[in-house]
Amino acid sequence: MNLSAPLSFAFATLISLAPPVFAKDEVSPDGVKVDKMSSLRNLVSEEELEAAAAQQYNGMMQQARQQGALAPDDHPEVQRLRKIAKDLIPHAVRWNERAAQWKWEVNLIGSKEINAFCMPGGKIAFFSGIINNLKLTDDEVAIVMGHEIAHALREHGRERAAKSGLASAGARIAGLGLSAVLGIDPNLAGAATGGLANLTMLKFSRDDETEADLVGLDIVARAGYDPRAGVALWRKMGMVSQSNTPQWFSTHPAGKSRIAEMERHLPTVMPLYAKAKGVQPTALPPYQTNVKGIAPIR
Repeated sequence: MNLSAPLSFAFATLISLAPPVFAKDEVSPDGVKVDKMSSLRNLVSEEELEAAAAQQYNGMMQQARQQGALAPDDHPEVQRLRKIAKDLIPHAVRWNERAAQWKWEVNLIGSKEINAFCMPGGKIAFFSGIINNLKLTDDEVAIVMGHEIAHALREHGRERAAKSGLASAGARIAGLGLSAVLGIDPNLAGAATGGLANLTMLKFSRDDETEADLVGLDIVARAGYDPRAGVALWRKMGMVSQSNTPQWFSTHPAGKSRIAEMERHLPTVMPLYAKAKGVQPTALPPYQTNVKGIAPIR
């Protein structure tokens, strides 16, 4: 960061005055374990980042509505997404106590984009393209949603903003000049106003992506969704990417190593899933997705 001395002093003061950390690292003796979060995120006010996210999200939804792209509340896919979110959200608080205060929202935008996101503060949106093109099962929707929720819970956006040196001395979010890497429809992305960053376009590091995968698997398993669906999801993504490169894929790098990391942690999360289903792990049948060419996952 290229900071002036006064600004550096202001940042140091902000850290020293920061309230106790709400997001947690090792939250229980079972489930996945992750590294401690970077203290750099304290350079950015969580309240102001969440307020900025809410402003942008509301603007995007309003613009989508004006374009006839926002699915109504009674749409079957909206109801499915919200039901899955309702199952996952109670298991989010164990990772970040602020999640209990978030005003969660889940919406569906009609678009061919293979994309989904969760903004800081629990603002979730799916694009119909990711559901339709990948023929997502409920378990696979949960994997996508859990992963995106995990980014918000682990405050990756807050950390990215801080590392970019884009917080003011008062922790005011101001013009985060970040590249449009998530492929949001520019007409919808333009809904972000007031010079604020479009938080749906934030690219996370590979470590952040891995952490979101693992925390997402933990949340999904506790909610009673099969974490093995994550392996099937990325195999589906690999099949789709043979003909084109979906935007969600480009910002969520996959490949054999990512699938292998998820498989490596299945023994940790499968007992959580079995407990949620009320059976012994050995009684769980293999996970079978709905696309030919993907073998059952044990």
